[in-house]
Amino acid sequence: MNLSIKTLALAGMALMTLGTAPAFSQAIRPLAQEHVVVYESPDPAGIYCYTPGIARLESGRLVATMDRGGPGLKKGEPQGKVFTSDDHGKTWRHRTNFPFLHARPFAAGKSVYVLGQAGDLMVIRSDDGGVTWSAPAKLTEGQHWHQSACNVHDANGCVYLVMERRVTGDIKSWAVGEMAPVLMRGKLGADLTLRENWTFASELSFRNTIPNVEKDPAIDFFGVPFFPAPYPRGSLPAPRRNCAPIGWLETNVVQFKDPGHVWFDPKGRTFHLWARAHTGGTGYAAIAKVVERDDGSMTTTLETVPSGKKVLFVPCPGGQMRFHVLYDESTKLFWLLSSQATDSMTRADRLGADRFNLPNNERHRLQLHFSKNMVDWCFAGVVAMGDTPKQARHYASMIVDGDDLAVLSRSGDARAKSAHDGNLITFHRVKNFRTLVY
Repeated sequence: MNLSIKTLALAGMALMTLGTAPAFSQAIRPLAQEHVVVYESPDPAGIYCYTPGIARLESGRLVATMDRGGPGLKKGEPQGKVFTSDDHGKTWRHRTNFPFLHARPFAAGKSVYVLGQAGDLMVIRSDDGGVTWSAPAKLTEGQHWHQSACNVHDANGCVYLVMERRVTGDIKSWAVGEMAPVLMRGKLGADLTLRENWTFASELSFRNTIPNVEKDPAIDFFGVPFFPAPYPRGSLPAPRRNCAPIGWLETNVVQFKDPGHVWFDPKGRTFHLWARAHTGGTGYAAIAKVVERDDGSMTTTLETVPSGKKVLFVPCPGGQMRFHVLYDESTKLFWLLSSQATDSMTRADRLGADRFNLPNNERHRLQLHFSKNMVDWCFAGVVAMGDTPKQARHYASMIVDGDDLAVLSRSGDARAKSAHDGNLITFHRVKNFRTLVY
């Protein structure tokens, strides 16, 4: 029997009036609280789990990657690991290790790749569905790269993804202000372990977008940065809580296919970069755009709005932390997996010991939104929650697997060192995710 929302609401009010309504009657129930542990640290105090990445092959096989860090890792021990699942994530098999970080798996042509960085860009390839893997190959020499397992986009017979290069060396703290998100393009079917088969976009570091943001009185009225964050070291809003100079990082790539969108390109040669905005605040991302030229080169600039003004920040629930964007062709919607902030306005000196770093750094509530345009977001639900702020569910990656979203999360339990340094990589499944659209 179907009951209307109004009927249910009236019934709930009656129960509360009588004092018989259960305490959880109005609570949001997580979409995918149950999980499978893909990897568990053998030493939660000394070996930490990072960078969950996930891909789906045409066969239905899932490929998962992650890396490890911490003082308990032996010198020279490979940080990265590859796992595969042939039963939709119920069980996982370890396939290989790799000696680099910040990697993600993706299919291109008949091969599967894992691309990340060990200072320089590094990549491995599998031609048998992730069972065996090539030796690591370098794509750059003597450079400093960064990223996370953000999304991968297919278009124009090519694969597109973003890695970030540190282009200067002045910042003496966390150097996201010196990062340039670089869109990389590789032709499907080419050997993407070879540098000559990649095209790199031009570089735009954050410091070049709004120079002198700390000192220029004309740059005001939008609360950035939230805490003082002077170059080159940032500041300490409270003891042991650092706000590095502002910047962007952990960048996704999107393309607008709706002809009605303000930023639609009918030639299909414009791509937008959606990055985590490190400003001390919450609720927005930093963006740029890349345009492919007739000669095949790619140019990175800031986008503009109809007034002609440049735009650097846009609304994005959870944009203050690493997030993941997925475009679903079936619904024509963008899906956003991100961290939910609940108390970013708490004074930094009054945060509990189980909260990591600044007030905007909450990491234990993983949320899902959808949007038709990457600016106006509708809440779809909480995916999973840790029992305490220390027990993270964050930095997650996702792919479509049939009617579901398959989610891989950087997680922790009560044994975790902190919300940042967790001890688990967990797999979650949001069933029938398209039914969440309203």
